[in-house]
Amino acid sequence: MVQVNIIALMHLSKRLLPGMLQRRRGRILNVASTAAFQPGPLMAVYYASKAFVLSFSEALASECHGTGVTVTALCPGPTASEFQARANIGQTRLVRAQLLKMMDAATVARIGYRGMMAGKRVVIPGLMNKTGVISNRLVPRRWITRIIKTIHQKE
Repeated sequence: MVQVNIIALMHLSKRLLPGMLQRRRGRILNVASTAAFQPGPLMAVYYASKAFVLSFSEALASECHGTGVTVTALCPGPTASEFQARANIGQTRLVRAQLLKMMDAATVARIGYRGMMAGKRVVIPGLMNKTGVISNRLVPRRWITRIIKTIHQKE
């Protein structure tokens, strides 16, 4: 997970960004998550790696400001895909509660693409996901970790 979400992201950016800067045009779209905005007990490495993606993307976006190159962090919430099965989280409270409300991957991709083309730094698809991210700023982090731990427990 660290290799894919962090090391590969850094390596690709190091290899591709100089050419974009030289041409004075280019776009980078990195996939973070709403998980990037809080700690995630029972999925700590995933949440932390997505926090890296968000922080790294926002920092690169700032560094690239005015160069013709944009960097966008796409931060979807739970998305209907094979992720739940591959991560063995299909029976968690989070997934079971979200099952009927999850955005499909194609919709998330379209929203991310539009945001990237508009030059946005952070794209959070869906009102509920945006509300969740904002509410994280209002709730003590100790409470957030309790809530996250509870929703990641299997039923």
